Amino acid sequence: MADYYEVLGIDRTASQDEIKKAYRKLSRKYHPDIAGAEFEEKFKEVNTAYEVLSDDDKRRMYDQGVDPLNPDSAYGASSAGFDDVSDILNTVFGGAFGGARSRGPVPRSQPGRDSLASVSIDLKTAVFGGVQNITVPTYAVCPDCSGSGSAGGSEPVTCPECHGSGTVQSVRHTLLGQMVTSQPCARCEGHGTVIEDPCGRCHGHGRVRTNRTVGVNIPAGIENDTRLRLNGQGEVGEGGGPAGSLYVDVSIAKDKQFTRQGNDLHCWITVPMTWALLGHTAVVSTFDGDQEVEIPAGSQPGASVSLDGLGVMDIRDNSRRGKVVVHILISIPEKVNDQERGLIEKFAQKHKDDDFVPEQSSRPLEQNQGGFFDRLKHAFS
Repeated sequence: MADYYEVLGIDRTASQDEIKKAYRKLSRKYHPDIAGAEFEEKFKEVNTAYEVLSDDDKRRMYDQGVDPLNPDSAYGASSAGFDDVSDILNTVFGGAFGGARSRGPVPRSQPGRDSLASVSIDLKTAVFGGVQNITVPTYAVCPDCSGSGSAGGSEPVTCPECHGSGTVQSVRHTLLGQMVTSQPCARCEGHGTVIEDPCGRCHGHGRVRTNRTVGVNIPAGIENDTRLRLNGQGEVGEGGGPAGSLYVDVSIAKDKQFTRQGNDLHCWITVPMTWALLGHTAVVSTFDGDQEVEIPAGSQPGASVSLDGLGVMDIRDNSRRGKVVVHILISIPEKVNDQERGLIEKFAQKHKDDDFVPEQSSRPLEQNQGGFFDRLKHAFS
């Protein structure tokens, strides 16, 4: 029997919160859609460990030496999982020490497991929010028996083998005396009841495998690689038990026009030299439609203009938005005619550009004095 605590990397005294936290971390790490198909078995192992340890009844059975997913396995005599010495004696010797403690039948209705899915959204959806539909493979309540597992509306009957206790005992006589061992009833699988006429569709499990479309509400301002939790949207449990949660990992696809930094959107436009020299009104495309941007006369390469209130919505306060930052790149003509060359040479002579010594540094320097296009503007103004 696998060590489910070791699988999840937790102590045997771990709380339910610690179990769920470990499961979330490992399910993401080994999910086949993320880690690759070769980790499918490891992913199943993590899910199995969580299925057992997240359920108090199953965890109790496991701690007492029985794998609840394998009802035919017998209780072990290991001290692991026993509350005290009397538990061991009661289990091994039965009535000689006050009788074996009754654990009761395992309910047919079990909570469903959590599921993990992923979705990629565009940047515009991250800015404004919206609903993204995803299709997830999951378990749903059987439509034929409504989760009861029985055909025709019939009810389970008391198991004739264990008489409703869910366990059977066997007695052996040894040199130490009478030895009593208990194990889940093979006839009812520990439930204490038997479905005599099981549903033909779900075969008595109360749930069926299906693909379901789920609408995921994407909040405005969501960050990349955010995990959303949708309560009650996970797998329906055995016997039509309550569904677990669906966790959705949200990634934001790269946008062709904008780069996001916090709640600000950055874009770059290339303008002709004359626009930077003399100033101009440009039109840029935003998620709120086309917007006019005033390019100041004498704009330098790398200059930027901001459009307030057109960036990403604040996820905590949708009434607040970042800004769109428009960075200006300047296109220098590769060829000029004789007249244009003469004007530029005249400008260079006037400003003694032949005597100019470039200043070298390890990073861009802030230009305290007017740049080239500032000087051009003043020369022709």
